[in-house]
Amino acid sequence: MEHRERIGWNLRKIRTAKHVTQENLAVDADVDRTTISGIERGDFNASVDLLARLAAALATDISAFFVIPESKLPPEPMKAGRKPGR
Repeated sequence: MEHRERIGWNLRKIRTAKHVTQENLAVDADVDRTTISGIERGDFNASVDLLARLAAALATDISAFFVIPESKLPPEPMKAGRKPGR
């Protein structure tokens, strides 16, 4: 597993465990939702500053993004839902 894939896997695992949507995380970390999606897919090379903002928004330590996953299976996706007000 490459470094970007590991970071993305851990970001998704932490985010879904806390029941946070990509949209809500993006708002809290002041980035676009597509950036969160790109990081989780391993397509986007996130800066240390961005990882620090994501960690703060998820109330976790930045080191959690670098842990070697115990399972090769990706975290279960959150159930798709509608955005409020639509």
